[in-house]
Amino acid sequence: MSVYNLLRDGSVHVVYGSNRYNVKVTPELSFSQTFAEDAYEVKTLHDQTKMFLGTSVTKANPADFNFQVALTQEKDESIVKSLLTDYDTSTGEQLLKKFDLYFVSGESTFKIHDCVITNGDFIMERTKPLTLSVSGQGTKLERVGNASFSLPGTLQSASATRTPVKALLDVEVGGADVTNLVSTTLSVQNNIDWTPYETLHESLSVTNASNAMYPSAYSLKDRVVSGNIVQYTGDNNSTTAQSFNTSTSVAVKTINQSSTFFNANLSGCMFTKRLNVAEVFTQTFDYRLVTSPANLGTIITY
Repeated sequence: MSVYNLLRDGSVHVVYGSNRYNVKVTPELSFSQTFAEDAYEVKTLHDQTKMFLGTSVTKANPADFNFQVALTQEKDESIVKSLLTDYDTSTGEQLLKKFDLYFVSGESTFKIHDCVITNGDFIMERTKPLTLSVSGQGTKLERVGNASFSLPGTLQSASATRTPVKALLDVEVGGADVTNLVSTTLSVQNNIDWTPYETLHESLSVTNASNAMYPSAYSLKDRVVSGNIVQYTGDNNSTTAQSFNTSTSVAVKTINQSSTFFNANLSGCMFTKRLNVAEVFTQTFDYRLVTSPANLGTIITY
């Protein structure tokens, strides 16, 4: 009887340095990698019958992945937040922390080499648990073994319980509470460029996926921390509609059991404010961090 790979039976492991973390993800998980094809004409002046293009495949595009974790009271998934926000201080450059990602199913173990997280969205909705959705890229996706493959790294202990946290929001702009609050978002984008890795010499020796050319290095082009804040328009805030500010602070917090659980304390932001006309009028702050903090992980904490 055939054995298939089922998403619901799988587990996700992050290997960073010598440590391994069994990350509990939601079903919102995917990963893939494609190869780049170069098509060329084979029809010649003397042979007009060759109507179909020839092909050459010598390199792979970066591997893509995305997954989502709940930010729990136990904070076992803090490694994911760290990989999104923190620099790798061992390189002496402003580069993100690289890690290997493993997906173990009932039939196979897949690995994505040298991953970086390129985007993270903190999802804060009043009726749902606080979650972090991330996406990123790696150099190579491959099947490294069956379900009993021995994963590298020292498995880090996990809490016996997992307690989701509902987002009780507390948002401030310029030190003042945002009244009539509807919702808020916060995202971190790490914009990277992969170093060109295709050479004529190496392309001539490519015969299959095992010796194809894969990405190997990247540079961090820039980073963007941004989001929006939506509030109802009423008699206490209608005079501030259609405004902007190029230098102010934005603080996005969630409260759990009377204490601050998640805190994004962003000093040095800009925002533009726009009116939204519907059955109930609202206003939206579209904000972005414009200063350059030395360590983003110290101003976005949980």
